[in-house]
Amino acid sequence: MALAKQALSSACPMAILSADSRQVYREFDIGTAKPSQADQRLIPHYLIDICEPTETLTVAAYQQRSQSIIAQMHTKGDQQPLLVGGTGLYVNAIAKGLKIPRVPPHAELRSQLTNLGQPLCHQLLKQVDAAAGDRIHPNDRVRTLRALEVYYVSGRGISSQQGEDPPSYPILYIGLACEPDALRSRIITRTNQMIEAGFVKEVAGLIKKYGPDLPLLKTLGYAEVMRYLTGDISLDQAIDLTVQHTCQFAKRQRTWFQKEPRIEWFAANDSALVEKVSHRVDAFRASAPLSPPVR
Repeated sequence: MALAKQALSSACPMAILSADSRQVYREFDIGTAKPSQADQRLIPHYLIDICEPTETLTVAAYQQRSQSIIAQMHTKGDQQPLLVGGTGLYVNAIAKGLKIPRVPPHAELRSQLTNLGQPLCHQLLKQVDAAAGDRIHPNDRVRTLRALEVYYVSGRGISSQQGEDPPSYPILYIGLACEPDALRSRIITRTNQMIEAGFVKEVAGLIKKYGPDLPLLKTLGYAEVMRYLTGDISLDQAIDLTVQHTCQFAKRQRTWFQKEPRIEWFAANDSALVEKVSHRVDAFRASAPLSPPVR
């Protein structure tokens, strides 16, 4: 989001829509690199702090909220939405208009299916939705359970409810390319800054309030610090593991986005980065006013 603020803070109108799957949750601030209140006052931000940590925001719910906000901006013509973040599924839900079955999670049904075992569940899936059974790997428990859940709740196979319905407005895709060594250096710096900003205290407070079994506390950064707080590892080890796991996540993230041919990549270490991105965005705006560029 930092680049978006630097490159576009002087341009008007503009608003940032977060596409980060953890920034939607309140109280998870430092570990998610959530923009500060000062930043949020500088430029309007949406889809941040919209859920309690005990809630679950589905991709379908995120998509619905985002599409509603974008539609309002287009109707009023007073702001240009800029989708910013690294959760690829969130970005695709908006930019590609993914068709997502409107079936919420059913814990009891999932528990019953889990007790059947993965081999039997996958056999059931092939019987009720052959297309999904062929597409989903026999060992992919998560997707198998979801597909069965959708079928038993809606009465229709998940394969018949998926697909894409792209938005009618044009989209500009912008990505930042960073060499592995430079990226690792940035990750080390950011992790140390998180610790200095009080990350350990934040995690301790969340554990005290919600308990150690809160799913969000099992996510990147929070899980490693929680291991330190329980005496399993030292703080230095927690920092090293956070760096290691973040680098691994960044590699997967890069692989995900490199599959999108429409992304225009800019070198993150380019001294003229802000100017180049601003120039490209200005050109896009001139050809497609009030259309939401996506990063």
